Amino acid sequence: MQIGPHRIDPPLLLAPMAGVTDKPFRQLCKRLGAGLAMSEMTISDPRFWNTRKSRHRMDHAGEPDPVGVQIAGTVPAVMAEAARYNVDHGAQIIDINMGCPAKKVCNAWAGSALMQDEALVGRILDAVVNAVDVPVTLKIRTGWDADHRNAPAIARIAESAGIAALAVHGRTRDQHYTGNAEYDTIAAIKAELSIPVIANGDIDSRHKAAEVLRRTGADAVMVGRAAQGRPWIFREIAHYLATGELLPAPSLAEVRDVLLGHLQALHAFYGEPAGVRIARKHLGWYAKDRPENTAFRAVVNRAESAEAQIALTRDYFDALSAGEAPLPVAA
Repeated sequence: MQIGPHRIDPPLLLAPMAGVTDKPFRQLCKRLGAGLAMSEMTISDPRFWNTRKSRHRMDHAGEPDPVGVQIAGTVPAVMAEAARYNVDHGAQIIDINMGCPAKKVCNAWAGSALMQDEALVGRILDAVVNAVDVPVTLKIRTGWDADHRNAPAIARIAESAGIAALAVHGRTRDQHYTGNAEYDTIAAIKAELSIPVIANGDIDSRHKAAEVLRRTGADAVMVGRAAQGRPWIFREIAHYLATGELLPAPSLAEVRDVLLGHLQALHAFYGEPAGVRIARKHLGWYAKDRPENTAFRAVVNRAESAEAQIALTRDYFDALSAGEAPLPVAA
C-alpha cells in the first residue's frame, strides 16, 4: 500500500491506542512485521505539548520510517498548527482521530463525536491537509450509532479534501468495542473511493486478516487490541498473506527474549518507577493466554524495580523452558 511517498509493506498497521502504542511498543511491532505503527493520540491543544506525557508521545527519535503521528481536536486552525508542530518534530504522516469512542474525548466534541458534524469534518480536513507537506490520513468509525452510519459520506469528504488514506473501524461509536465488527460498510467505502482504505476491527488472527481483506477489498488491515501481548501477530499475518502457510508459534525462549527486550526498552524510555509500572500491563497481556498467567502476574506485580522485574521475568520463563513448575509466590 502506498501513502504518499511511503510504501507500506507489508500492508499491516498497528492501530493507535492511548496508553499502549508508545515508542517502545511501536518499535517492537515494526521489528516484528508491522508496516506502519501510528503513535498514540496526541492532543492538538498547545497548552499540553510540554507536559511529560506529551513529550513522551512526541518522541520519535530512532524510529524506523515512516513515522506516523495521530492528532485529535476540534478546531481547524488548532489542528493545523498541531500538524505543523508534529511535522517539525519528525512526523512523516499525520493521522487525524475521528474514531476514538472514549467519553472524555467525545464530550469535548473530538474523536468519533466529530462524525456528527460533516461540515466541521470538512473544515478540519481542509485545514490540516493544507497546513503540511506530508500525507494526511484519517481514522473513523462507521458512524455515531446504528441510525447514523454516515461513514461513506465522511469518506467522500475525506477524499475530496486530499486525505491520503482512510482507516475505518467497523463499529459505531456507541458500540465502543462491544459486539462484532461489521465489514459491509468498509466494503462499500472501498468500492467508492480511489484512495487506500484500511480495515480495522476484530482482526485477531492471520485467517481473520485474510477474510477481512477478501470481504472488504481493503488495501490493508489495522490490528489493535490483538497486538497487546502478541506483537508477533504482524509477522504471522504477513507470512500467511504472502504464502498461505502458517508460521509456528514463538517458542518460550523467544517470548522470553521479546519480553525482556520490551521491558528494557520501557525502563530506558520512562525511567523508574514509571517504566516498571507501565511494563506491568504489558506483562499481563503477554501472560493472558497462558494457563499459568495468574502465577506470572503475581510474580511481576511484586517487582518494585526494573532490575527485579527483569530478573523475575527471566527466571520465570527459564523455569518454564526447563519444564519446571514456577516457584510459588509468597502472599
